[in-house]
Amino acid sequence: MNVPMLAAITDIARDTGETFGFNLWMFLSQVISFVLVALLLRKFAYKPILHVLEDRRQKIAEGLLNAEKIKQQLAEAEQRYAEILAKGNAAAQKMIDEARESAGHLAERKQQEAIVAAEQIVAKAREASVIEHERTMTELKRELGRLVVDTTAKVTGKVLTPDDQRRLQDEAARQVAT
Repeated sequence: MNVPMLAAITDIARDTGETFGFNLWMFLSQVISFVLVALLLRKFAYKPILHVLEDRRQKIAEGLLNAEKIKQQLAEAEQRYAEILAKGNAAAQKMIDEARESAGHLAERKQQEAIVAAEQIVAKAREASVIEHERTMTELKRELGRLVVDTTAKVTGKVLTPDDQRRLQDEAARQVAT
């Protein structure tokens, strides 16, 4: 700055001081009072407020960190849930498949057993039919022999001996068999 300008500022300050009544001692006491009030406020108001604000900032940061941890734990829990659910579904499907396979084997085995039982029933029925046929044929031969003997006795008019009766019955049985 140049000197004339500095002189002009000094003159303006002196004029303002004379106009408003500038008192150096009063000004210095106000500066000292302002500095004391500023120091007291700094010590008892500003620092505690800064401390409270710092505590709040730390709590907010901890809360955000905890929220992030909880979010991560939730994602892990959902992943574990999905894995457990997938394992459970796979196990259930495996059990269903095994049950179907077992039911198929059981049905096949029961069907085979039913076929064997039916074949046994048919075999027994054939056996019974053969036995009944033989019994009927034997009875038929006996009855036919008796009829031949009776008819022969009536036709000839004589009484047949037991040997004659037996011979006629055998002959009639041979003719029926062929």
